[in-house]
Amino acid sequence: MSTTLPVIAAVDGSDDSLRALDWALDAAHRREAPLRVVHVRQYAAWAQAEVLVAGPPDTGDDPLLDQAREHLRGRAYAVATEYVGMEGVPGAVLPELGADAQLLVLGSRGRGGFASLLLGSNGMAAARDAECPAVVVPRPGREVHGEPPAEPGPRVVVGLHVDSPDDATLSFAFTEAALRGARLQVVAAYPWPVQTWAAAGQMMPLVIDEVSIESETRVLADGFLAPHRGRHPDVRAETHVVPGDAAGHLVAASRDADLVVVGRHRRRLLAPARMMGSVTHAVLLHAAAPVAVVPPAPPEE
Repeated sequence: MSTTLPVIAAVDGSDDSLRALDWALDAAHRREAPLRVVHVRQYAAWAQAEVLVAGPPDTGDDPLLDQAREHLRGRAYAVATEYVGMEGVPGAVLPELGADAQLLVLGSRGRGGFASLLLGSNGMAAARDAECPAVVVPRPGREVHGEPPAEPGPRVVVGLHVDSPDDATLSFAFTEAALRGARLQVVAAYPWPVQTWAAAGQMMPLVIDEVSIESETRVLADGFLAPHRGRHPDVRAETHVVPGDAAGHLVAASRDADLVVVGRHRRRLLAPARMMGSVTHAVLLHAAAPVAVVPPAPPEE
């Protein structure tokens, strides 16, 4: 039995989940990891979901797992694959499975919900609560505004907040770029224009040189990237220092990208609940590429 943690793909019979399954198969192949295909059947409406979070794994017949088997039949990748049926609340069960996985991969929407939703509740819960990185695969055809990539080829995008960088997010992005033979586009945004309060209801621009802010942001970004560049000399990491809205820049960069990597907020004393953050939330809703949400590195003692 393999001791390597699996890549988990959540399926529910929807086209979105089958696209996620394809992505997960490729990810497992690149990592030389097993693939675990999981279908969590929702409890009946009368069940007490707050008490019965999950039932034991079910090895019986499951038509949706049979569909997943058929979908993967004949694929070129020789990946050890297991199929697991469970019963419970998907939004609670799936994040818990991330404790024993390398990746948790879901489609942007499942079979239920409203057609207008950009992201389903299970994808939101996994991105917010999973102990491992959660990848949400969007529907094809999302349009984003922005210039096309400067050069063709595989590309991974990662957001870097120089005021509160997270080593786990950068490490995941560099590793993913290395696995894909891709260049890494690091987006470091700084607030501009900078304003401050002058009086009640009035804003006053600060006398600050934008060139200085851009230069300082670049120096900080390159300092945070240096150890990762040392560990991955084969990855070409390009620092893009840009003014304004970080989410908008990351969504624009998602055009024709293989993956966008963003971090999740660290728990704080006065806010102990897990939170994704507004930038990560916006990227999940609007990016044209799959989005990996990486939980923060454990705080140092």
